[in-house]
Amino acid sequence: MRKTWVVALAATMVMSATVGTAQARPGPQDTVRFATFNASLNRTAEGELLDDLSTPDDEQARAVAEVIQRSRPDVLLVNEFDYVPNNAAADAFRRNYLEVPQNGAEPIRYRYAYTAPVNTGVQTGHDLNRDGMVGGPDDAHGFGEFVGQYGMLVLSRYPIDTERVRTFRTFLWKDMPGALLPDDPATPEPADWYSPEILKTLRLSSKSHWDIPIRVGKRVVHVLAAHPTPPSFDGPEDRNGTRNHDEIRFWADYVTPGRGDYVYDDAGRRGGLSAGERFVIVGDYNADPFDGDSTDNAIQQLLDAPRVRDTAPASVGAVVAARLQGGANDAHRGRPWLDTADFGDESPGNLRVDYVLPSRGMKTGRSGVFWPVPGTRLDYLNDASDHHLVWVDVRP
Repeated sequence: MRKTWVVALAATMVMSATVGTAQARPGPQDTVRFATFNASLNRTAEGELLDDLSTPDDEQARAVAEVIQRSRPDVLLVNEFDYVPNNAAADAFRRNYLEVPQNGAEPIRYRYAYTAPVNTGVQTGHDLNRDGMVGGPDDAHGFGEFVGQYGMLVLSRYPIDTERVRTFRTFLWKDMPGALLPDDPATPEPADWYSPEILKTLRLSSKSHWDIPIRVGKRVVHVLAAHPTPPSFDGPEDRNGTRNHDEIRFWADYVTPGRGDYVYDDAGRRGGLSAGERFVIVGDYNADPFDGDSTDNAIQQLLDAPRVRDTAPASVGAVVAARLQGGANDAHRGRPWLDTADFGDESPGNLRVDYVLPSRGMKTGRSGVFWPVPGTRLDYLNDASDHHLVWVDVRP
């Protein structure tokens, strides 16, 4: 009965299934498509990604490029793109994949790219997970087998104002007022999983937080990019869940007037985003509004922020996938058409964890999630990553 239902749904909603897959992008000339895609272009060893992208033969990179070509975002955040200095990996990806037609999809050219160091693999010198050893990915400022693993990349058809970029990689977790620091349940003291010595140097961002001004005509739109740690892979102290919560809170405070005064960037400049500025928050935030392991409704801090608009990008493909997989998906409280990541039928199931959230000062148009209906022509692109590209059309 499940398969019969799925076939009927796919047949009756085939037009909806093409949302986000067409190469043509009708709409006003001044519409800008902002997108995020956790492309899983991370590798297991330093330098491996650059080697893979230096030829046009990497099968996964070709699939990722095709997803981007068929979605055609103007400004795109790529999560899990290992950091390589001097944009070397970004240049190779553009030259050998994005600017080459993939399976009949039209090439796409991004004149501008931005990447910067992240906290993954950068050692703290402390035993953060209390396994009795110092060193390794769990004891880094951000989980990583090497420095720069799971990095970020922003690609843009519009100029990036690199002189005004703000990065917050070194912001200390303890400097967030009321930080939700993890607690050792074996002791009576609150929030004491990390010693004062550790908190003197422990950074908030597991990768980084970037404020990247994009010039669209005479307007500036701030792309606020991040990739908080998953709220799992820890214990009852919830050290990853609490950190995920506060990494998300950082942007909620940053864009809310009067709440971001404590913020300081890597250059020492203090304060959040000015009230009149336009922005789009993008990234894999590893938090679903209803399901999964996130702490204290973490993502609602952004979705409920007064200046943030949620257009609720959706897809039919996610509904069909959840029905086919069943398992944990059947018990979810969230609406399956909003899912953005395919985590299968085991816990936690498919979730909404990837977001494109414009500021309320801009008009929005169409939005969607690139999730082809299983069994249809582009189904093979669902294997490009366990996440799906999310996009929103914005008129700055």
